[in-house]
Amino acid sequence: MRYDHITELIGNTPLLRLDPRVHGLDNVALFAKLESHNPFGSVKDRLAWGLIRDELDEIRSTGRTLIEASSGNTAKALRVLGEVYGIGLRAVTNRIKVAEVRELLHLLGTEIIELPGLSECPDPTTPNDVYTVIEASMAQQPNRFHHLSQYTNSKNIETHYHGTGREIHDDLATDGITTVDYLIGGLGTSGATRGAATYLRRHNSELHTIAVVSERSDFIPGIRSEAEMWEVGLFQPDFYDQIVTVTASEAVDATLRLAAGYGILAGPTSGASYSAALKALGSLPAAARRRNDPVVAVFIVCDRLEPYVSYVKKRRPDLSGHTGGDLGSGADELSEVPTVTPEQLADLDRTDRPTIVDTRGAMAYRIGHVPGAVNIPDELLDDMFDHGVPFPRSRPVVFVCPVGELSSRFAARARRAGYDATSLAGGIVAWRDAGLSLERG
Repeated sequence: MRYDHITELIGNTPLLRLDPRVHGLDNVALFAKLESHNPFGSVKDRLAWGLIRDELDEIRSTGRTLIEASSGNTAKALRVLGEVYGIGLRAVTNRIKVAEVRELLHLLGTEIIELPGLSECPDPTTPNDVYTVIEASMAQQPNRFHHLSQYTNSKNIETHYHGTGREIHDDLATDGITTVDYLIGGLGTSGATRGAATYLRRHNSELHTIAVVSERSDFIPGIRSEAEMWEVGLFQPDFYDQIVTVTASEAVDATLRLAAGYGILAGPTSGASYSAALKALGSLPAAARRRNDPVVAVFIVCDRLEPYVSYVKKRRPDLSGHTGGDLGSGADELSEVPTVTPEQLADLDRTDRPTIVDTRGAMAYRIGHVPGAVNIPDELLDDMFDHGVPFPRSRPVVFVCPVGELSSRFAARARRAGYDATSLAGGIVAWRDAGLSLERG
C-alpha cells in the first residue's frame, strides 16, 4: 500500500492467531497483537503520536522542546517524530540499563538526563524521582519545555481505547468473534492495558485484564517490578483482575519460544506477557476451558527483539557460548547467600578489611556510601564478571545496593566462582537507618 507520511503507518497493527499446537493450551484461542509492527518498532509509537498530534502547532509556534520521562521506546518515537516536525527532546530517566537503547537515543541526537534512581516509573518514595526533576527544570526555564507526561496524561488511555482496543475487537469480529475473555499486557504506564481493556469491556463486561510485572528484585525492560506497585499517575491496581509476576529468565525463555514457535521477534517484555498468558490460561479450571466456545485471549507484543540482544546475553550467557553465571539466580540459591547486618559489617571492616563493593550509580555513591567502599555500578560490574571476578581472593567481599536485593544476586554469582562473598542486609538504607556514618564524595 502507498502512504504519504510516516504517521499514516502508526496503528492498524496485525493480530496474529497463535498455533495451539505450539502453546498447548486446551480450548484456548490465543492471539498476539503485534504492536512491534509500528514504524519505529513499538507500541509507544502509538502513544507518542497520540500525545503530540493535537498540540503540534502550539509546540512549534512557541519553539518549545519536549521533555518526557522515558528510558526507551517513548523517547525514541518522540525523538523521530519531533525531528520530522523540527521539535527537540530532553529525556529524563533513571539509568538506562539496555546498551542498545542508550546508543540509539544518542545516535538520534536525544538530550538525555540520567538519574541515580532505581525505578523505571515515577517513584514517590525518592527525591530523585524523574517527575520532580522535570518539574524543577520547567520551573527554572518556564518557556522552554513542553511536558507530555505519559504516566499521567489521559491521552495515553484514549489512544489505546480508540486504537489498540478497537482494532482488536474489529479484527476478531471479522471472524465472528465478538468478545475477548482475557487481555494480557506488561505494566508500565498502564495506558495500553487500561485503554484497550476499557474498549473491550464494552463488548464483554466480564473481560479479565491481566497485568504483567517482573519479580521484585529482577529487571525486565519496560515494565514495573513487584517493588514498584505504588499507585501513581494512570496506574490503578483495582482495574486489573490479576497481576502476574515473571522472572527475567522466564521472560527470556518465552521470548525465544515466540521466535522459534511462531516466528515472532519480540522483546523480553512481550516474552514476559506470553509467559504470563501461559501461566494464567494454563491454570484455568477445566470447566472454563472446555465450554463449547474456546476462551479468547489476546496479549500485547509491544516491541522487537533486536534492541535487547545485550540484555538477553547478560541474563542467559549460555545462549551465546559464555559459561559464566548471570544475575538470574534462583530463589534457592539466593536464600543461601549469607548476609551481614550494618553493625556486623562495621565490626568486620575493623578486623578482616573486606572489599566492600557499592553497586549503585556514581551520583548516589557520591551522596553517601559505606566508608571505604569502592563504586562499581551494577551494569559495569556485570560486564566485569563476564571476564572473571575482579577481586582478591584473600579478602571477603561484601556487596552493597540500595536495599539488599541486587547485592544478593552479585554475592551469589561471586560465591559460584569460589569467593567468600556476602550481601549487606537491607542495603545502604539499613546502614543509614542504623545511624552509622556515611562517607561522601
